[in-house]
Amino acid sequence: MEQITWDDFEKVELRVGTILEAFEFPEARRPAYKVKVDFGEFGIKMSSAQITKHYTLEELPGKQIVGVINFPKKQIGKFMSEFLVTGFADENGDIVLTAVQSKVPNGSKLV
Repeated sequence: MEQITWDDFEKVELRVGTILEAFEFPEARRPAYKVKVDFGEFGIKMSSAQITKHYTLEELPGKQIVGVINFPKKQIGKFMSEFLVTGFADENGDIVLTAVQSKVPNGSKLV
């Protein structure tokens, strides 16, 4: 594993946001949803996430998640992803979202 410095870590904008809406993403190569997330002062951003095994579209709105908001936008088919949704793979390789235990203000930075 490569080590990084504290300065490297501080460059990564890991921020909490609340999912406002979640949508089907039938054009994705692997099953995924599109999510619209409120990052407070950093605005509302869209991304996609391969989280269909652990979550339904109905349960995602209102969930606070952690995203990297300072990567360049990425084209995924006809869709433009504006941030990276973070999560961990379970024993089957299916993604579990990185979330906070208690509600915090949207846009809060992981420290």
